[in-house]
Amino acid sequence: MRPLDLPFLAELAAFRRDIHAHPELAFAEQRTSDRVAAELTRYGLEVHRGLAKTGVVAAIRAGTSDRAIGLRADMDALPLQELNEFGHRSQYPGKMHACGHDGHTAMLLGAARWLAEHRNFDGTVYCIFQPAEESEGGAKVMVEDGLFEQFPMEAVFGLHNWPGIPAGQMAVMPGPVMAGTCAFEIKVRGHGCHAAMPNLGVDSIVVAAELVQALQTVVSRTLHPCDAGVVSVTQIHAGEAWNVIPEEVVLRGTIRSFKPAVQEQIETAINRLCKGIAAAHGAQIQTWYDHRYPPTVNSAAEAALCRDVAAGLLGAGNVITDSLPSMGAEDFAYMLAVKPGCYVWLGNGSAGDPHGTGAGACTLHSPHYDFNDDILALGVTYWVRLAEQALAR
Repeated sequence: MRPLDLPFLAELAAFRRDIHAHPELAFAEQRTSDRVAAELTRYGLEVHRGLAKTGVVAAIRAGTSDRAIGLRADMDALPLQELNEFGHRSQYPGKMHACGHDGHTAMLLGAARWLAEHRNFDGTVYCIFQPAEESEGGAKVMVEDGLFEQFPMEAVFGLHNWPGIPAGQMAVMPGPVMAGTCAFEIKVRGHGCHAAMPNLGVDSIVVAAELVQALQTVVSRTLHPCDAGVVSVTQIHAGEAWNVIPEEVVLRGTIRSFKPAVQEQIETAINRLCKGIAAAHGAQIQTWYDHRYPPTVNSAAEAALCRDVAAGLLGAGNVITDSLPSMGAEDFAYMLAVKPGCYVWLGNGSAGDPHGTGAGACTLHSPHYDFNDDILALGVTYWVRLAEQALAR
């Protein structure tokens, strides 16, 4: 099967580049939302707005079946200064589409247009344009605002471009594909004193340094070797003077895991280390956890459906089914916690060299990233064939 011959492909690429040039952050995607809704209205679709502030849902109906599925794309950008120099680079300082949500939006728009023009299925396809995927949980807000009550569907599907996977390939796996994420903060309180007289205080810097080292044993020496987890300290804040041992040090970082039980085990181990190290040095240590996105877990039946669709489009040899899951997080997890579904990775390009240069190969969240327009037709075709197969006449 070849990608669809899209007569509007150039128009779709231009739309994508316009969105890239005008990035908007979480829950502030007003221009993007307006443009998406205007396009969907132009296709003659039933358009609903307002979920999660800037969310847009379009309903495409065909035949007589009451079956329905959802296709989801994210719309928000990142608070990042773009370093590209091409013509469609960001026009907004400090904001950038560095994760390809502009491409995701364009691909789902293209699929909506094709499905509206051909309607070769029996049921309803809901195209979900979601705000605020980047760290703000827009999917959770859409669900809380009544997404699945207002638009009943039996399954929901997501797609993300993936640098490092060659264009023309797709990864489809059942089970966990993205990790759950938890932010943590640890406050180490000692007793501040003159740096020349450390014997008169409790050195919070030394205690924090020991704790940072000890945290690296949580995964390697606490978890079962077959369970995956990450504990990374990403911030250390302490002190303001050269000659003062500070009273307090604040450590912050992230925990990643695929199972709630593993997350709980990691927290228990961190708390135990903090208690022991505090007692050893006569310090006080407090911990705080912010549970953010849960793991993204694909259901088996829907993953099998997506694999079959991808194999029909790309050839079975171009469908990766044994890739390791990513420790990155994805708020599509909130939708999959309510409905069965599947989240896939569409290859954005791979240069095949250690530097990752070349079209589509730049990593996500890089200031040099750009979505690869060469895969727009593949993404549109995948959505269309998935809808047609899931809701076959």
